[in-house]
Amino acid sequence: MACYLVSPSAATGRNHRIELAGIDLWVIARTDKIFVYPSELNIEQFKDALSRTLSLWPLITGRLLLLDDNHYVIEMSDNPIPITYVENIDLVTWPTDLNIVSDVHENLLEPFLDGIQIINMISGSPEEPLVRLKFTRIVQSGEWIMGVSWAHVLGDAAALLNFLNNISRMYQNLEPLEPLPIFERRIWHEDEADQTFLPLMKHLTHAGSLQEMFQLFGSWQHTHTQLNLRFSGEQLEKLRELAGGKTVTIQDSLSAYLILTLNTHCYRNDERQCIQRANTVVNFRGVSNSIASVGQVSNAIFMMLSENFEDRSSLGSIAKTIRQSITKSRDPKFLVTWLATANGLMRKIVHENRTVNWGQFPNEIIINSNFRYDWSSLVDFGYTDQCRMYTVWTGPLYFRVFRLNPKCNGPNWLPRDRKGAEVAFLIENSLKERFLSACQKDFDEKFVNVKQ
Repeated sequence: MACYLVSPSAATGRNHRIELAGIDLWVIARTDKIFVYPSELNIEQFKDALSRTLSLWPLITGRLLLLDDNHYVIEMSDNPIPITYVENIDLVTWPTDLNIVSDVHENLLEPFLDGIQIINMISGSPEEPLVRLKFTRIVQSGEWIMGVSWAHVLGDAAALLNFLNNISRMYQNLEPLEPLPIFERRIWHEDEADQTFLPLMKHLTHAGSLQEMFQLFGSWQHTHTQLNLRFSGEQLEKLRELAGGKTVTIQDSLSAYLILTLNTHCYRNDERQCIQRANTVVNFRGVSNSIASVGQVSNAIFMMLSENFEDRSSLGSIAKTIRQSITKSRDPKFLVTWLATANGLMRKIVHENRTVNWGQFPNEIIINSNFRYDWSSLVDFGYTDQCRMYTVWTGPLYFRVFRLNPKCNGPNWLPRDRKGAEVAFLIENSLKERFLSACQKDFDEKFVNVKQ
């Protein structure tokens, strides 16, 4: 094993402090990603690319501080980022058909990560970085694996992807893509909030203690099964056509299909469990620069609850209702009030040592989609259509969506389905086979019997 510390090529942070908004305070969360490459990544070349990137991203080199028991800041202290390198002699090769989203209870990714030590981070340890990297070389196949652990207080998936893309491009001697990162963010105030929004924010208003949430998450192992469904680009285009064509997106129609299938085959005549609303994780960058610019590095996301579906057994009705909720979320006036309200709740949750409740609420599902982001292409370090990305965790009817990974057959790489998607979520054990059978029938029939 080898360990490296990589400092920024130029000290640009200079201990400047960035105060975090309440909506940034995902203090006990981290984002872990694994990337698999068919051959060597040059460590020295990577260290140089990382060093240059850190000069553009001084927030990453900082430390989380709590000031006056109320204000969280990241002090951009130009600290080095740790990299660990190990060799694996046990694996013959990386599994060729591994799901993109691993089951947290059968997590195959953990050995390939050097995880952020959250407790050290939130206690203000000067030694705990906000990002850790680990490289593993599979000796028998020559494949390289990059594990990334990212403190969620730094930002959401879009922020992480932009950071990794910057390193990948630097590694290939390419210029970073615009826009360049912006770290200052708006601090929300109580007088901008609207308490009538509280009933729509159940995941925040029903926050629980860490122990309660861990017990809840652990209980799913006995009551639920993880499903990983793959849809080809052709199938997704067909669903969009059935759901309303260009009036909705691929993601709207995919979500609508899953909801429709649950309502039709799993929750028919069950008013307590049928899905009537969708709660979508929305990225609000670019709606207004006064709210969040396109290049902002932050947690520029919130959950937007839809109205009740007018017809919960119609693909088009469900898809259009989801689209209407997202369109509403793009209204700057609405967005300011919503974010200020959520901001206050998040501050209260963190102050009381509680955490967001990701449990399932009656008649609702959650959509957390990365379909707009092609992780495999944007972090490929020059291995075009040969890089694969993996992550871990989902919850009951919590739809996580990613573009399909490239696939290989022995030494040969197959043409990539760039428009396909994998969806992962947990479903009750008793409903697994019923749901899968319904999906398989629709796949075989090319969705001809799906109610539009």
